[in-house]
Amino acid sequence: MTRGKRVQAPPLEVHLLREGIVESAHQVEAAVCDSRGRVLLVAGNSQTSAFIRSALKPFQALAVTTTGTIQRYDLSDRDLAIICSSHQGKIEQARQAFNVLWRADVDPTALQCPIPPGKKNRLEHNCSGKHAGVLAVCQNRHWPLNTYLHRSNPVQKLILSQISELLEMPGEELIGAQDDCGMPTYSMQLQQMAHLYALLAAGNSLDLERIARAMTYYPRMIAGDGAFDTELMLLSEGELVSKSGAEGIQCVGRIGEGMGLAIKVKDGAKRAKYAVAIHLLKQMGWISPTIAENLSDTFVQLTNYKRLETIGELLML
Repeated sequence: MTRGKRVQAPPLEVHLLREGIVESAHQVEAAVCDSRGRVLLVAGNSQTSAFIRSALKPFQALAVTTTGTIQRYDLSDRDLAIICSSHQGKIEQARQAFNVLWRADVDPTALQCPIPPGKKNRLEHNCSGKHAGVLAVCQNRHWPLNTYLHRSNPVQKLILSQISELLEMPGEELIGAQDDCGMPTYSMQLQQMAHLYALLAAGNSLDLERIARAMTYYPRMIAGDGAFDTELMLLSEGELVSKSGAEGIQCVGRIGEGMGLAIKVKDGAKRAKYAVAIHLLKQMGWISPTIAENLSDTFVQLTNYKRLETIGELLML
């Protein structure tokens, strides 16, 4: 269970420094949990609630791995990676999302994610893989394709039941809302997000293990070159599984150790979550100083004149 007494410590702060002078500041909360949902480390309030946004995708992908969909349509780990992705709309990524639909004999016109600005079709949307995976499940189970985004559709009920089972709580207690792509997402506590990523990384579930393996084997499908999730997974060589979410959400699991980290930037700033992730992963020994330095060159040292500084640390309470 991830519910219990309120666990709180001072939040982290991220300062934007312009030639060493503070120009802006962000407050950040974070929690680390094990696969039993126990809070191990915290900064801020571990029970802070936020929408998990795209960091939910690996767990939405469980609908693909647990229903026989992946076997029936002979989907590969590369297909599974694109289903978990927030990709950049590159040709090879859009083609991979199309491959999921093609194997399931679903016409791409069934996609209901938006056409991104400046793009030509829905396959280029960063959530097209997730949508393709859900459509494949509907096709396999003979569930309606045209309502696959509705929370009343059996596929969405299945996804919610699987998430609630992982968190050992009634699904009715999770507050749902539509994400920007139209797919339901859920509000949950930071410690619950960290618990999910601990489970993803623990290796105790064959389905979750396959999802984590797909993400770490094909990190360029998950985001793309130059993106934080991709670069972290490439540099950590399969030791970490990472997935960002909008509005300042970042989640990381340590493979084989059953530990998960969840980060929420209060004002939703993307730059702050990456700086904090690097700071905390280094603090916990999940990445080496060399990897931290390589990531910092892109995500902390923003320009010759601007850099980010993270103040504070995770505490054991």
